[in-house]
Amino acid sequence: MNIYVSNLSFNVQDEDLRSYFAEYGEVSSAKVITDKFTQRSKGFGFVEMPDDAAAQKAIAELDGAMVDGRGIKVMIARPKEDRPAGGGYKGGNGGGNRSFSNNSNNSRW
Repeated sequence: MNIYVSNLSFNVQDEDLRSYFAEYGEVSSAKVITDKFTQRSKGFGFVEMPDDAAAQKAIAELDGAMVDGRGIKVMIARPKEDRPAGGGYKGGNGGGNRSFSNNSNNSRW
């Protein structure tokens, strides 16, 4: 089962994340996501556990747990295709019907 972990301290490393979940069963992988330019943690990561029962127990017990002074959020990771695409700035005019020309026909004065 793939598990999403958020609100991680920026000090948490892959090995730390693995150790949090290893108490509940085998961990196939644990990865803290980092910025590709700065290599700084983005504050979330993913843990893969092959035993679904152990993964469910880890989710139930670790969700809301305090780690490095932060309450972490733990849930089943959704597949990428379930996430909405896009976000961010879409561009556009946004100016309404404003005219910025010096045409005397549009002048208020």
